[in-house]
Amino acid sequence: MTNFFTDPKYTIETERLILRPPREEDFPALCAMAQDEEAMRFIGGVAEPAIAWRNFATLVGHWHIRGYGFFSVIEKSSGDCIGRVGPWNPHLWPEPEVGWLIIRSHWGQGFAKEAAIASIDWVFEHLKWRQVTHMIDPKNLGSAALAKSLGSKPLREINELPGFGEMKIDVWGQSKEQWLNGADD
Repeated sequence: MTNFFTDPKYTIETERLILRPPREEDFPALCAMAQDEEAMRFIGGVAEPAIAWRNFATLVGHWHIRGYGFFSVIEKSSGDCIGRVGPWNPHLWPEPEVGWLIIRSHWGQGFAKEAAIASIDWVFEHLKWRQVTHMIDPKNLGSAALAKSLGSKPLREINELPGFGEMKIDVWGQSKEQWLNGADD
């Protein structure tokens, strides 16, 4: 079995960030984020610590089942976990996506975009995806703006998201060819 935690293929470095599979030491920061109403508003709402732990275990399990998953985002300058960004495709998900969630104290500093660019590059190179998508609540203007800045465009609407129930979701995305032709400009 692959050891995601030691194989450098599963760690990405950017100018300011390290993206790597989640480790137990990341849980306190991600648990605190899960209790932030504003951060969680569009992805299921606040989660008490026991539920945040189950959600965290799901992130780790996704890596073991699929061979990839959300990366923990580590700020190089502090060594702190500041969120999760990366590929995601749980059972019955509409299609594989790259998603993002950054701790609110780090919003507006370009960390989500920096991590999303690195993650999209990684899924096209290592997972050989032909397209990347992002499932975004239409009221989540910040995520829609980020998707647009990455070169993604609204592709369609769906009315249900597995695990979240009935809700309107905009599916944003782009092909690998579009990405390679300058979507991140």
